[in-house]
Amino acid sequence: MATATKVKLQPLGDYCLVKPIQGEEKTKGGVILPDTAKEKPQEGEVLAVGSGRVLDSGQKIPMEVKIGDRVLYGKYSGTEIKLEGDDFLLIHEKDLLAIMM
Repeated sequence: MATATKVKLQPLGDYCLVKPIQGEEKTKGGVILPDTAKEKPQEGEVLAVGSGRVLDSGQKIPMEVKIGDRVLYGKYSGTEIKLEGDDFLLIHEKDLLAIMM
């Protein structure tokens, strides 16, 4: 289900489980940023995906993202959850902005 970390969670429908990638701890000038000055991450790795979205007609649309993709998402997208001491996001696929190549 997951790549490096084994997470015992299977998202439903068009949800993705994303592990946020933390930003830099220092500025380009070398100043160390305190936790209160850091921005929320907007980049993460997909650890698990649901089966896809179901239309009103009953047709299932498969997910475009797959496990291991690095994605960009909105600053306040998704639902923050904590599993086994780690922070994750459950995000609708439509709230993902891009897949990083």
